Amino acid sequence: MQPRRGFGLFIGLWASLMLSVRLASAQLTHAASRQRWKPATATWYGSPEGDGSDGGACGYGSLVDVKPLKARVGAVSPVLFKNGEGCGACYKVRCLDRRICSRRAVTIIVTDECPGGYCSGGRVHFDLSGAAFGRMAVTGERSQLRDRGEIPVAYRRTPCKYPGKNIAFHVNEGSTNYWLSLLIEFEDGDGDIGSMQIGQAGSSEWMEMKHVWGASWCINNGAMLQGPFSVRLTTLSSSRTLTARNVIPHNWSPRATYTSRLNFS
Repeated sequence: MQPRRGFGLFIGLWASLMLSVRLASAQLTHAASRQRWKPATATWYGSPEGDGSDGGACGYGSLVDVKPLKARVGAVSPVLFKNGEGCGACYKVRCLDRRICSRRAVTIIVTDECPGGYCSGGRVHFDLSGAAFGRMAVTGERSQLRDRGEIPVAYRRTPCKYPGKNIAFHVNEGSTNYWLSLLIEFEDGDGDIGSMQIGQAGSSEWMEMKHVWGASWCINNGAMLQGPFSVRLTTLSSSRTLTARNVIPHNWSPRATYTSRLNFS
């Protein structure tokens, strides 16, 4: 019997090693894909030097009007919006017309969706704030660049960076002790969310939350929810996980925002 136990241990170690190799390979592939510039098109909306959307389809509300989101607003076509799962992702966008554009790329955060018009047909398109669009121009040519309308651009994913900020959880209006909805803010790194779980006080069970819309997730398990709540996030792009313990207190209230002590590095 001893050889069989040894063989079983060998198989277990081998499976663990292969899983680690696959995860490492996936992370390297994801990192490499961030570095590749891809073709797309871009327009702008809002006022010429403005922040773009007033709120937006991701549900960030007034956050789009203040730093660090201010003037970095980006509405994207459905292929990048991903029914809201693309919310929070960050991209670098660079104009390709060297006659009027600098080599400087602007960094934008997905806060809104551009579902029709320029954004239809499965194409990759960015509808940027007037301020972000103008920053791609050479000095003194912002107005002329905006007058071009649709322009060819190159884009690539880039890590989100919110210096001095930790991940925050905004309790959406309408939440109750039986239905809890959370909006994720200031997520460094991938910026997007692939899955989300919540843990109640006094329980070791993690309950799956459902993606509602934009950057909002909810849970309704048919029984009263007991805080404080811990929240576990898994990113969509690279499956990285972060757990914020007891981040939402037992006396939580709708429309309040609770900041964790953590963020993705």
